[in-house]
Amino acid sequence: MKSILDVRPQLHDAIWDVAEVAGYLWEKGWAERNGGNITVNITEYVDDFMRSMPAICEPRAIGTTLPHLKDTWFYCKGTQKRMRDLANAPMQNGSIIRITDDCAHYEIVADHPVAPTSELPSHLSVHNYLLAKGSPYRASLHTHPIELVAMTHCRKFMEKDVATKLLWSMIPETKAFCPRGLGMVPYLMPSGVELAEATIKAIDDDYDVVMWEKHGVFAVDTDIMSAFDQVDVLNKAALIYIASKNMGFEPEGMSDAQMKELSDTFGLPK
Repeated sequence: MKSILDVRPQLHDAIWDVAEVAGYLWEKGWAERNGGNITVNITEYVDDFMRSMPAICEPRAIGTTLPHLKDTWFYCKGTQKRMRDLANAPMQNGSIIRITDDCAHYEIVADHPVAPTSELPSHLSVHNYLLAKGSPYRASLHTHPIELVAMTHCRKFMEKDVATKLLWSMIPETKAFCPRGLGMVPYLMPSGVELAEATIKAIDDDYDVVMWEKHGVFAVDTDIMSAFDQVDVLNKAALIYIASKNMGFEPEGMSDAQMKELSDTFGLPK
């Protein structure tokens, strides 16, 4: 069977970037079983032939109406699909969907009738918000980075910007490559509307990476590799902190003056 990717090199590359990231998530131990989700807005790669393609499933309700998603298309990891399998076969473990004109349903268009992630309403709600505010961000990533999740089991790290300041101070690259820090969302039921709303509020508070207490992170960026990079640098900082504690001392961290110098030198937003 031919794939929708075969004669569309830009779309092919975007989907295989997702596959590459999925492999990294598995290798790092951040994607146990079918854990984690990826959703990427691929509308810019859609051509007239794709628009004329019939759906391969009946329209399915999103569960909410998202008016800014009219005429948008997404690649979504499939429900109950493993990241390690997606890394090798993205179109067998995910699907391309389009949002219908009523902005309340979606159709699977290619390649196989793989049902999207159960967290699709949450992901699409975030994409709807990003488009509404004119954001260039087109990728969303949810994953379970071990050390970051571990930190949320300590109450003090759930306080606003406590973890951000600590992680920024561990190594200069953290502030440079995740300059908005880490927003914190107290524990809420996974896949629920409340979690989606809390995540959007955190992003609206000017964070690109949001920590879900005792669960995982949700990151948004212009593309899936950039979203992964933000989580990667934050978790590296958490590893440095935990390694220091394991060696028996409290890490000193960079000073406020040193971090301000970084911000001033590189024009960082916070």
